[in-house]
Amino acid sequence: MNVLVVDDHPMTVEGYINALSKGAFGLNSPIFSKAHNCEEAYLSLLRSSAAEESFDVALIDKGLPGYEEKSIFSGIDLARLIRELMPNCKIVMITAHTEVIIIYEIYQKVRPDGLIIKNDITPDKLQLALLEIMKGKPYQSSMVKNCITEIWKKELMVEDYNRQILLYLSKGFKIKELEGVVCLTTSAIQKRIIKMKKVFEAKDDSSLVKEAIKQGFI
Repeated sequence: MNVLVVDDHPMTVEGYINALSKGAFGLNSPIFSKAHNCEEAYLSLLRSSAAEESFDVALIDKGLPGYEEKSIFSGIDLARLIRELMPNCKIVMITAHTEVIIIYEIYQKVRPDGLIIKNDITPDKLQLALLEIMKGKPYQSSMVKNCITEIWKKELMVEDYNRQILLYLSKGFKIKELEGVVCLTTSAIQKRIIKMKKVFEAKDDSSLVKEAIKQGFI
């Protein structure tokens, strides 16, 4: 199994390699390639392509020194290039950033197989993440899940219809009555409510309204 590890801190690269050389993931006999910036990673990709070999997994830090000559300015650009050159490669994005908007940018632009905040990483968790990803299951660390959920909530509540639905529910309207006051069919309203329940982790209409009020959306 060919694994590319890219981070601008050499000690971090060695830490990832040490963690993945042992345990269950180590049974895959991983062969590691290292890079500390976008240029080194690009050259590693060229060498692999020339040898008609692909990386099976790529661990990529978001904040990498860029390679302007090839318009690779960050780990995001590098990950997207790997997607083009090696579509079967599992991409794991790692970042020290905890800002919601940056996490969501990585999620939207790369759609990585794994997305991890560095503060969430331990050797055991990195092993678990890679094993899950190799099974075809996406992995997000706990802080990442929280960030993405917050963005989903904000995106949902930007919609006037969603706020109207919750507002009328909070005033005691039944779903069947909403079609007369909101310009949507009952079916469309129910679909929106189901989506909001999922994002707000609400079991029923009442708890959905309470949670939306608690979080200041209505």
